Amino acid sequence: MLEIRWHSRAGQGAVTGAKGLADVVARTGKYVQAFAFYGSAKRGAPMTAYNRVDEEEILIHEKFMRPDYVLVIDPALVFVADVTAHEKDSTKYIITTHLSKEELIESQPKLKGKEVYIVDCMQISLDTIGRAIPNTPMLGALMKVSGMFDLEYFQNAMKSVLSKFPQKIIDANMAAIERAYNSVK
Repeated sequence: MLEIRWHSRAGQGAVTGAKGLADVVARTGKYVQAFAFYGSAKRGAPMTAYNRVDEEEILIHEKFMRPDYVLVIDPALVFVADVTAHEKDSTKYIITTHLSKEELIESQPKLKGKEVYIVDCMQISLDTIGRAIPNTPMLGALMKVSGMFDLEYFQNAMKSVLSKFPQKIIDANMAAIERAYNSVK
């Protein structure tokens, strides 16, 4: 079973991102879960969202997991939340930051020796979408790191997920996904 944990602040789109990913995965016939855990449930409060993906029915319905991927879409949370909790030796971290990978690891020693990828999802979302909603750029980075879907397939599936929005918003999100896919280090 593939498990993904998102670290975010309420209002940054982690729940929407987890649900969008679940929608794309479900189209392939796999079983998938997307859910969230809100602390105080206030905009800006730290929160986590989760995905599980498997070939078989998923019978686990709890937030505890040993994630294969940890997605940190708020740069500050790497310093205030334990993003490494319950990790596996093989857990991969994708963290939005403006710092270099070396600067990030130096400033957060818990990440030393781990497989860490960085991408500035905040800046990408500001540049492409016009707002700090870093969920779709993070999905682009996840596609690059995980190889779960190729970029073109994922973008086409996400266009369908986002079809209720005006074309301008869909296009901006596609640009954000592609830019993050090509920018992750």
